[in-house]
Formats: sequence, C-alpha cells, structure tokens
Amino acid sequence: MTTLRFGVAVATLASLTASPAVAQQPVELWHAYSGAEEAALHEAARSFEEASGGRYRVRLLAVAFGAYLSKLEAAIPTGRGPDVFIDAHERLANYRRADLVEALPALSLVDLHVDERYLAPLRDEGTLYGVPLSLKCAALYVNTSLLPRPPPSLEALLAADLPAGTYPLVFEAENAYYVAALLHAYGGRLLDDDGSYGFVGPAAERTVETLRSMLRAGKLPQEANGELVGRLFASGRAAAAISGPWLAPQLEDVPWRVVPLPYVEDAGAPMRPYVTVEAAFVARGAGEGARELALFLTDARGARIRAVRGRQVVTQEQVWDDPEIGGDELLRTFRAAAEAGVVMPTHPHMRQVFEPAQRALRKALRTGEPIEEALRAGALTFADDTRPQPPPRDATPLMLGVGVLLLLVVLHWLRALRDPETRAALRRSLPAYRYLAHAFVAVFLLVVLPLAVGALTSLFAGHGRDLYYVGLANYVDILTARGGELLGHRSFYLTLLVTVLWTALNLLLHVAIGVALALLLNREKLRLRGVYRVLLIVPWAVPNYVTALAWKGMFHRQFGAVNAILETFGAEPVSWFSRWSTAFAANVATNVWLGFPFMMVVTLGALSAIPKELYEAAAVDGATAWQRFRHVTWPMVTPVLAPAVAMGAVWTFNMFNVVFLVSGGEPDGTTEILVSEAYRWAFTRGSQYGYAAAYAVLIFGVLWASTRVFGRRLTEVSA
Repeated sequence: MTTLRFGVAVATLASLTASPAVAQQPVELWHAYSGAEEAALHEAARSFEEASGGRYRVRLLAVAFGAYLSKLEAAIPTGRGPDVFIDAHERLANYRRADLVEALPALSLVDLHVDERYLAPLRDEGTLYGVPLSLKCAALYVNTSLLPRPPPSLEALLAADLPAGTYPLVFEAENAYYVAALLHAYGGRLLDDDGSYGFVGPAAERTVETLRSMLRAGKLPQEANGELVGRLFASGRAAAAISGPWLAPQLEDVPWRVVPLPYVEDAGAPMRPYVTVEAAFVARGAGEGARELALFLTDARGARIRAVRGRQVVTQEQVWDDPEIGGDELLRTFRAAAEAGVVMPTHPHMRQVFEPAQRALRKALRTGEPIEEALRAGALTFADDTRPQPPPRDATPLMLGVGVLLLLVVLHWLRALRDPETRAALRRSLPAYRYLAHAFVAVFLLVVLPLAVGALTSLFAGHGRDLYYVGLANYVDILTARGGELLGHRSFYLTLLVTVLWTALNLLLHVAIGVALALLLNREKLRLRGVYRVLLIVPWAVPNYVTALAWKGMFHRQFGAVNAILETFGAEPVSWFSRWSTAFAANVATNVWLGFPFMMVVTLGALSAIPKELYEAAAVDGATAWQRFRHVTWPMVTPVLAPAVAMGAVWTFNMFNVVFLVSGGEPDGTTEILVSEAYRWAFTRGSQYGYAAAYAVLIFGVLWASTRVFGRRLTEVSA
C-alpha cells in the first residue's frame, strides 16, 4: 500500500511539472467610479481577461475623486501605483508635468474609431497619452408632468405657468462648471487657450447679471448645491434641472426626459456646457498588458459593456449603430449635448480657475456687490494663485549647515563619552533603554520624521512632485504677505488674527457653557441627572464632520432650520455666508456645539472630588452662592480644567473640519483659519506643497510658543 501511494504521488508530481500553468500578469486599474459605472468597469475587466486567454489578471481599485491626483503623484513614482488609471482629460497637463503617464504608440483614427475632437485633448506636442472612453457634460432634465413639451428657450422656461412653490429651473448657480454653459452662450470663457483668466469682461458681467435677475425673481433656489438640485427635481418641486448623467439614478418617482441645454434669446446662442473626456491613461513604467487593457476599454467590445451596463456616453463611434445603445434616449441626448458643448481646455491652470470664479460668483450673487468689482476680485485671486514660483537657489549652504550641525552633535557625544562616569551611567541604563526602544522608534516614525520631512519640504517650491530648492523664499512670501498689504486679503497676519479670535471665542464659550452645565448637573436634587448627562454628551460623541454638515444645512439661506425659526418670529431670513460676521458666527456656533461637552465632563469630574465639608464650612461662615463658587469651587476646579483648556486651544486652533465644511472660508476666504488656508495651497491652488508646508511650520511655531507661555502659567496656577 505504501508503494502504491508513493507511485501515485510521483505520477501526480510528474503530471504537474509536465503541463506548466500559464503565469498570469497582474494589471492594476484605478478609477473613481461607483454604482453602475463601477459594475460595468468590472465586467469589462473580466471580459479583457477572457479575451487575453488568461495572460492577464486585472485588479481594480476605487479611489475617491478628491484624493485621486495626490494619491497618483505619491504612488506611481514609487512603483506602488496603478498600471492604468481613468481620469478626466483636463488633468493631462498635471500628469505630464509630474511625469506620471506613458506615451502611447501611434494610433490612427481608423484604429480607435474616435472623433478627432476627443483625441486632440489627449495629445501633447503631437504625442497621444491617453485613449478616450466616455464623455461627461450637463444637459436639461425636464419634468414631463409639468412641462409636456421642452421649452424652446431659457426665457420661455423661466416664464412657464407652474404650480405655486415650483421652480421653473434648478441648478448650481454658484458653481462655475454649470455657469460656464451660460457664459459660453454669451461668448465668454472661464479660461482662455493660453491659460489666462477669462471670467471678466462684458460676457462674464452679462452672465452674472442674468443669474442675479433669476435669483431675485425667485426663478432659481438660492445657494443651491448638487444635493439640493437633485432633491428638488426628484420631489417634483422643479420643472427642469441642469445636471449631468449622475442625476438620472436618483429619479425614480418623477416622470422625466433629457434634452440639450436651451437657447438663450438674450445671447442669441444656445447654452454650451463644458465637456469632459474621460480617458484611460497608462502609468509611467507599466508593461504591455496596461496598453492592451487601455485599448480594450475603448474599443468596440469594452465600449459596448460600458454603454449598456454603465450607461456611459462612450466615444467609440462603432457601437452607436447598436439599437440598444443608439436607441437609448438618455445616452443619445447626452451625446448630442456633448457634440454641441465646449471641450474643457487641457491646461495646468484649468483646475485652478474654479475656486476664484466660484468665489466671485458667490460674492456677486450673495452680497449684492457690484458685478464688475466681484469679477475683478476673482481675477486678482487667480493671478495670486498662479503667480510664478520663486527662482531655484543653490542648496550647497543648506547641505554644509546640516553637515556642520551633525558634526557638532557627534563631537558633543564623543566628548561626553570620554567621561568615565558618563560611560558607567550609560551601561547602567542599557536595560531601561531596551524597554524604551519600541516607544522611541514609534515616536520617531510617527511624529519626529513627519515633522522633519514637512520642515524640509517647506524649503522647496513647485507643483506636485516637481519641486526644487528655494531656501526660505516660501517663508519670505508668507511673512511679507506675498508683496501686498500686511493685513490685506489672504495675508498670513489677517488669517492669524481670525484664527486667534476663533480660538479665544470658542474656548470662552466652551468653558462658560461647560462649567455652567456641570454646576447644574452636579446638583443632587436635580431629577433625571443621568439622562441629561447622556444627552449633553451626544454632540461630543458624534463625528465632527457629520455635525458640521448638519449645521451647514441648518444655516442654508432658503431651506435651513435656523432661518425657519427666525421667520416664525417675524425676522427676515439671513444669508449666513454672505458676510464675515454671520459666517464666522455660524462656524463658532457649530464648534461650540461640538466642544462644550468635553469641558462639561472635565468639570463634573473635578466637582465630584471637592469635599462637601468645604461647602458646609462656607455656609456656616455665611458665604453666598457666588462667594462659594468664587472661593471654593473655582480654585478647586481650575487645576483640573487648565490642561483641558490647553488641549482645547490646540484642537480649536486646528479645527479644520468645521471651517472647511460649514463656511468653506466664505465670504471670499475671509473666515479661513491657518490650517484651512494651508490646505488650500496644497490641494486647490496648484498643489503648492512647499508653500503649504511653510504654513504648517509657522502654525507649529505659533502653537509651540503659545503652549510654552500657557505651560508656565499652568505651573503657577497648579502651584
């Protein structure tokens, strides 16, 4: 039996070695899709694996769109990124500048069967760097129960006879992407072909004036975002909506159809939306399998899967002869809208134009500021964001300085080790050092090393990973307000004053409300104290970004709960984010709601430790309630509360989520604090990581100096 088993094992091993398996090559694909589009991409990837005869295995990874560029910049150069990634064509200039994409071999239009109009944006100096997959643009959704016939023009749509409380049109009137369609009708551009700012001049002024008149007449909802647009149209409270194909999956309970954007009689031309070409890019250093996958996704086989399953407006012309695709009204309409639209320029400044344009729009539409001045402010902001980087400098002095410093440190250690007592003490301490080694390594990797890298990055300038040494130029720019007024718009000192005021006011309210509630809950005769304590801790337990989004909705100009309460008392609704005072107040209200429970819990713990005999003795001496609080409670609570205040100051000073999610820096960036301003320079103003790192170092310096001063005061109080 043993011999038989051995023979079977040998025969099995021989059969395995005689027929070697085909080694599968992994191809990693990154995308930002979700829902049906993601399912279609998975199906196309499986189809590619089958078509390759099992040579390739595709691994897909969904990456959040907001973090897409930064993740690609970090992953591809280190070899841990994708082989193929899908993104909008207008980012090609950024990818080329960071050397992230591979040039594709010469492909004729016959090979791709794609219109040259959608290939041109993917070329740079005649070389193709991506293959077009699909088109994204805006179109007009029409509620057929309210508008059986699509209106012939924008003016006719706005004049439609509709039920009370129904908007004729909804769209994001403060979003430059959607406003660009109206701007194009008036002959304007957000960004000119040479990369200069175009949202100024007569065409831009006429566009904003049209939007302002529509808002004043109640034809559009105020301060509309994408969520509000979808909710109003899906609930039947809007006759038409301007949006992209991403709105269609939300519309289940309303009859609708899609038509191209309307004609504008005042402009004498139709609205022309921006068109984005989604393309497959091959990452630098990827193999042949990456190229084959990219071509498969855009050819007839991959395009059909994406069109049928994902309902994408594919660029492959052959598949439109398929009745299932060409007969789909939604796809056909969006294809017609894209053909009539304006392909977004492929320029590094394209991504940087939206923030200045949108802030100019908000300033003009919310505050009533003269349109020309608001647009000019946007142009100045764009010029500041895209100003030339500092010239490179010689890094030799830095290297010499670091070398001398390290040499001095080594000499200091060698001199100390010459002392016999020092060597003996070191030998005695070796067991303790072994216990602390893991903590030292953890702190070094998680705290010291990131701080050192950030400080080193602050000495460089450039965009993304394209950095070069500039010395202290970033600090000079920041501390001199970039050559402008020291307390001018977006200067470091003005932002620092706002941050200090933000921190001080929040701490004052946190402590005052927290201590007051703790004193109330500490009363033994108060019924249901446990219930009240749990309820008052809830704001602290909920994640702060969830609370921030909820409060932002409550401060909405037209549909917010705060204005609804004001209106019940006969007050006028407030546009909370149109003025600095009200926007700052909205931020503070949100953060106070988040912060007072912590101070309340700390104070309750301190109150429970105060001996009751002290209060009894004070009462015997005839002390009033205020005197007992002043001379007994407060001195006993202060040593416990002081460290909590120190931690709260640091947290509040860097409370990014509330400022970013509630006011978003509005109006015109005046409610930004230092940490949110650093974020803007890193991620919305051309990936200027060196400049943002300099901001971070200055923030660290301010916090270090203030905590040192506060620490001495805390020691005096505790003593």
